[in-house]
Amino acid sequence: MKDNSAALLKNPFNVYIIIISIIGCSTVFIHESLSFELKMNDWTIIAVLIIAVIILNEYMIMLPPKGNSLSLDSAIYIASMFIFGIEITLYVLIISSIIFALYHRKIVWWKHLFNFATYSIMINSSFLTFIYIGGQVGSFDVAFLPSYMLALVSYFAANVLLVGIYFLLSVSEGLFTIFKGILKDALSSYLITLALAFILTILLESNPVFGLVVFTIVIILLSLVFRQYFHLYEEVSNKANIDYLTGLYNHGFFKESLEQHFKSQEDQRLSLAVLDLDDFKKYNDHYGHLQGDELLKYFGTILKTNCEEKNFIVARYGGEEFSILMPETSINYAYQFMDELRKKVNDTYFKGVEILPQGCLSFSGGIIERDKSMLKASEFLGKADKAMYYAKAQGKNNIHLFDENDQNQKTLDDEKELEHLEQQLRIFLYKDVNTYKHSRRVYQYAIHFSKKLNLNEQDKKLIIMGALIHDIGKLEIPRDILNKKGKLDALEWDMVKKHVIWGKEIISTNKDLEDLIPLVELHHERFDGKGYPYGLKGRSIPKLARILCIIDSFDAMTTERPYQNTKTFNEAVEELMACSNQQFDPDYVIPFIEMIKEIYPMKFKEPPYNDTKISS
Repeated sequence: MKDNSAALLKNPFNVYIIIISIIGCSTVFIHESLSFELKMNDWTIIAVLIIAVIILNEYMIMLPPKGNSLSLDSAIYIASMFIFGIEITLYVLIISSIIFALYHRKIVWWKHLFNFATYSIMINSSFLTFIYIGGQVGSFDVAFLPSYMLALVSYFAANVLLVGIYFLLSVSEGLFTIFKGILKDALSSYLITLALAFILTILLESNPVFGLVVFTIVIILLSLVFRQYFHLYEEVSNKANIDYLTGLYNHGFFKESLEQHFKSQEDQRLSLAVLDLDDFKKYNDHYGHLQGDELLKYFGTILKTNCEEKNFIVARYGGEEFSILMPETSINYAYQFMDELRKKVNDTYFKGVEILPQGCLSFSGGIIERDKSMLKASEFLGKADKAMYYAKAQGKNNIHLFDENDQNQKTLDDEKELEHLEQQLRIFLYKDVNTYKHSRRVYQYAIHFSKKLNLNEQDKKLIIMGALIHDIGKLEIPRDILNKKGKLDALEWDMVKKHVIWGKEIISTNKDLEDLIPLVELHHERFDGKGYPYGLKGRSIPKLARILCIIDSFDAMTTERPYQNTKTFNEAVEELMACSNQQFDPDYVIPFIEMIKEIYPMKFKEPPYNDTKISS
């Protein structure tokens, strides 16, 4: 028991709730003791005020766009305090809070207590301000206008402070962000409340019961009008947020929800699943788009039914891809839910699914749980998408948990990136097949050389990918220059040298490839500083660019090119040795030559034997 109490008090949020509850309940007794020796007329006023508070709590005014609700019970408390004084107002607060707590028993008890304490502090601070400034309880008097205004400001300030600290401790956002949000969302609501408090004060002075009845009826009518307006707003908003085909949320709404949950639930568990219908294209091609749409609708219905039970947010992300956001959910529970959902889908028949490879309706899904290292929602979503790709690569109809350290995942990820680069490289096939073949050979050399040098996994990946894509900038060079037979003139050579800059610009458009920029841009820099485009020298050139320079130059020397002579492997090795410490980094020349001789021994021809007979 002591351990539980100690753990409870270690949480600042719990301590804050306890302190405010104690202070709020104590403020009820800072005045003269509440008395039951009130006149019958006073109890009538109290009863009418309580009824009005309860009714206004049930007829809150709904405000778009977020569905915020505005309760005008504060107007009643403030007006009651000005006209009838603090004692009657506190009676109204105590009794109405008890009735509200009994009626809403599903709400945890401490929230009722904290809500009562908050109102008590707000009312008492406002009343003390009113009296201290010189205000007098009773009839409304314009002479006391400064007292009225400062009392209202005190009421508002106490509310902002108490609620602000509550959210500060519960959602772990910055102090400035919290109070800015409260002021932005609540200021207009409070201005309305305080204006109505003045009106009700005047009504209560002239005829308390009649004035309160009229005020309550007007507020109920306003509430009904605003509710109708809010429902119309929701209908229009839903049309913008709902996917017309499946009835699920659409891509835009999901991205917005993901951003909100990612920011507001920093210290709470948040899991995300991305799933894709297996072999949907085959089904769509076989039966046609109309039947394909029916399958998407059907699948959407299954997802919606199962996710609504768990209060998960499910959306059609695009095409046959769907996403499920699971707040306050661990990755283990998310996996259990998704795997059970996968089995339900497998066991559910839909017309024609027997033609699919799995023989049934199926999907592949990837799941990830947020950790503190993830700073952006886009990174969170991207990793979930990768996990889904891994699930497909493993044979489809399964669920994969994302793991940053999983070597199989890394291999699949590298294969996917290489496939993407290969697609870009194939553009050369119609423009300059020689550049395509050259890039493929440099890529193969890079694989062998990275093993020879025992590079770490990241450097190995970069040198291999960089080798494949290093000449991408040549896409900008006219075909007649790339395929020119004979030597290039000065202008043509200047254009060829620009391919490293153009390549950098092409690569820079894809953030996932930004680590390859130094390889693309600097593989023609020389160790002696006489290279291009910047004339970098020695180890100011990145290590991988120095390595790629050797590989690229070796293949250029040993392959037939339109504008230069071809060297044998022996001649190319001699050239590498001759240019070591000039064009090439000497640390890598010898290892490269050793690797070439190990991998391609047949390419090195021995000097021909002398067949002349020796006479005796």
